[in-house]
Amino acid sequence: MLNVTEDKINFRVNDEGKVTMRRLKAVFAITILAAVLWALQTRHGILPPMGKLLDPVGGFWRNNASSDVLPKTLDLPGLHGPVSVVWDDRHVPHIFASDEHDLILTQGYLTARDRLWQMEFIARFAGGRLAEIIGPQGLAQDRLQRRLGMTWGAENFVKGLEGNAAIKAVGEAYAEGVNSYIRTLRRADYPLEYKILDYAPETWTAINSALLLKYMAWNMTGGENELALTKTREKLGSTETDRLFPFFAPFQDPIIPPGTSWDFKAFTAHETPTLLKTAAGPPGKSGLAPADAFADLVGSNDWAVSGAKTKSGYPILCNDPHLQLTLPSIWYEIQLSAPGMNVGGVSLPGAPGIIIGFNEKIAWGVTNAGSDVLDFYALTFKDSKREEYAYAGGWRKTAVRREEIKVRGGQTVIEDVIYTHHGPVPNPDGGADAPAWIPAGAAMRWTGHDPSGAIEAFYGLDRARDYEDFKAAIAKFDCPAQNFVYAGFDGRIAIWHNGKFPLRAKGQGRYLQDGSSPSEDWPGWVPMDRVPHIENPARGFVSSANQSPADAAYPYYLGWNYGTFERGARINEILSAPTLLTPEDMVKMHGDALNLRARTILPRLLELLPKTGLTAEEKARSGELTAWDFVHRAESMEPTVFNRFWIELTAAIWNDDLSEKGNLTATPGAETTMDLILREPESPYFDDLTTPETETLEEIVRLSFTRAVSWLTKQFGPFGPNWQWGRAQPVTIGHLGRMPGLGAPPLAVSGGRNIVNAASGSYGPSWRMVVEMGPTVRAWGILPGGASGNPGSRFYDLGVRDWAAGKTYELLFLKSSAESHSLIAGRTEIGGAR
Repeated sequence: MLNVTEDKINFRVNDEGKVTMRRLKAVFAITILAAVLWALQTRHGILPPMGKLLDPVGGFWRNNASSDVLPKTLDLPGLHGPVSVVWDDRHVPHIFASDEHDLILTQGYLTARDRLWQMEFIARFAGGRLAEIIGPQGLAQDRLQRRLGMTWGAENFVKGLEGNAAIKAVGEAYAEGVNSYIRTLRRADYPLEYKILDYAPETWTAINSALLLKYMAWNMTGGENELALTKTREKLGSTETDRLFPFFAPFQDPIIPPGTSWDFKAFTAHETPTLLKTAAGPPGKSGLAPADAFADLVGSNDWAVSGAKTKSGYPILCNDPHLQLTLPSIWYEIQLSAPGMNVGGVSLPGAPGIIIGFNEKIAWGVTNAGSDVLDFYALTFKDSKREEYAYAGGWRKTAVRREEIKVRGGQTVIEDVIYTHHGPVPNPDGGADAPAWIPAGAAMRWTGHDPSGAIEAFYGLDRARDYEDFKAAIAKFDCPAQNFVYAGFDGRIAIWHNGKFPLRAKGQGRYLQDGSSPSEDWPGWVPMDRVPHIENPARGFVSSANQSPADAAYPYYLGWNYGTFERGARINEILSAPTLLTPEDMVKMHGDALNLRARTILPRLLELLPKTGLTAEEKARSGELTAWDFVHRAESMEPTVFNRFWIELTAAIWNDDLSEKGNLTATPGAETTMDLILREPESPYFDDLTTPETETLEEIVRLSFTRAVSWLTKQFGPFGPNWQWGRAQPVTIGHLGRMPGLGAPPLAVSGGRNIVNAASGSYGPSWRMVVEMGPTVRAWGILPGGASGNPGSRFYDLGVRDWAAGKTYELLFLKSSAESHSLIAGRTEIGGAR
């Protein structure tokens, strides 16, 4: 009995134990499953939540080519009337609306439909809000953006629109369209990058558009070298610094033809700028690091030729702005048509209107002007609190703008940015986290911080009917300073070096300025009608390639640090030929790959190489350079050798003379180096100060060539296909957010820096456009990418290969939505009237 009971008892215990174990296993399995689900749905550092990303319903699978299907109808709340959209075979929208409000609202909607993540990401970047989405990794960049006053400048931009009802309404209509699209999105519909980074789009406002424009303005203001040049002056003195860094560089072929007379004199309230010495910076931050000698500004090209120089008798205008190459492309191609306007070209995703383009009456393009619109002012603070700084013989109070930087997964960071009457102090302590070119404790004065007429300028250009309208429109444009080129149906051509230029004494802003001296403040602006410009020149063409705007006869001082001579001189050389030009010639000209620097200096360098003593490898390479035609073809090897030869030669000449704690203070431009080689062969700069001997130019050239061949052999192996220019120096078009796998493969492209086809590294022609202004406007263009921002779309990188090959597309330009054309791929009728 007892045993039975015990057996039963034992059975009961064992059974309960098994049940308990099963429960524990179930609980454990559920716990593991919950942990896995949590892990899959949760972001880990920079890694996305894989469960969400791989979700077959709402994950990245949804970001496929289905977005390429063109809807036949759409509902868009807020329209006054129906809108028709014609889509061409490259997914470019051509919008036809019955009024301006509907046109711009639809532009905002369709731009967001194709490029929402891009436009919002750039606005976040510009406003110092990356850490909100990527965590602490974005904090350093956010701090810099806040210290540079980008949000403050954007706020000033928006405030400046308050008194302009028409332009304010344009911005509001655009934002309304963007937000209408955002409201249609479920999480499954988000662009891929939102899913990877695990965040959601937010409401678009006017401040976002302003931040986008500030981002562009900052990029095109150009690198500042006031600190580096001030240190160079301390080392060499003013006279020698001015010789090595001349106000007007050798070989320059300015935008306005030399010898042009001016019917006005400059007026300025400035005296000679005060000479300052720089304060010691932190270790390793004393100057600009040695740079690739070819790392000049990549720049842009634009030109227009009169009908007297074209086969058709009609003016032709061309433009190819050189910017960072990314996917999605920086530009968005579009046509906008409503009563009073019909314009085609490219817009900036996030801003209304068209930036570079044409209508039935005019065409226009832009290049970066390069004139000085940013100065740094050395400050003396009263004490460590930095509440007052010396000014006009007394003390002036600073202001503090409190910036709250939200950090994903971390605590909000408070950044108190000091402001003076000049502007912000972006590097108050000289800390190691600040870029080397920002002087410690200096204030920054930049025209980009001021209210801007940029949107109003493009509003006017889009609607311009003649040259007078064009001039009235660009008079509103202030920052960044641009060379605006014009061609009209009336046969006129013109170019304006246009922007908001401070009145300066010669050399003011070239070095670090005295922030305590009122005489160094900007007292006013060069009158808009006195900026360098020319209309219908006798030579029959106008052009710019970021070079000096005018020769020394121009009365006002605008700056000195312009693009090198090669592109501008080469463009002028081609256009000066007696041959009558066609649009096909202009397309070919965009791909011109002749290196004018090599043509100018290489024959002399080869003369300086000894005829004996070279290795067999060096003899072979020098022989190939001797026979080279100076064209940077992708498949050629000579450009690779010359490129490295020039880098080594520049380093050998300047590193010993201008080095400070291992860094160069500043490197003279290529034109200065070439001028010394050609005209001052006995210059002491050819001696290597690090050796006891006195080297000659011949010895430095020989040493540089030997180093170049040795470097190339180590880098690319024995002479062979890997030395081809396109392989050795490929062009890369990466993803805007640097997401692996979402960019284009490396491209072998003819051309390079300081060449008309200035494709190099991750920079190059971001849009090529050719417009013939005949009775029927004809245009051609290409983006190094496509219309869509969706990596799953076939229109994401549509134009990349053709762009690399120098091809272009006919641009569809319709007069009405009912028009037929072989390039039309579909139509969408949009309703939603109130």
